Amino acid sequence: MRNDKDNLVVRKTFDFALDIIDYTEQLRSLHKFEMSSQLFKSGTSIGANTWEAQNAESTADFIHKFKIAAKEADETKFWVELCKASKHYPDPQETLFSDLKSIIRIISKIIGSSKHGQFSN
Repeated sequence: MRNDKDNLVVRKTFDFALDIIDYTEQLRSLHKFEMSSQLFKSGTSIGANTWEAQNAESTADFIHKFKIAAKEADETKFWVELCKASKHYPDPQETLFSDLKSIIRIISKIIGSSKHGQFSN
């Protein structure tokens, strides 16, 4: 059953996806299509998997969806770091880094707490 009350991680990952959309549109306008596609897919997938986890069929399914979100967050961090390090790409806003770092910490805490029975779904 979906839990639609205010949910910090759902809200943060949704807002982060909007920021990723803005940054990837900037990349597209510069004809950086490959990077834009990679970053768009991984950056928006974090929120999609977090959203989907709210409708998990079991605690194991809930954890699994958050593990996918964690992997996507890690991949997104790689692409954002790569853009920052490359002289050929516009510098991502610092908020992308700080928001992603916060999301990674929250997701890690949710996975750990769920594995130890502190959350049930």
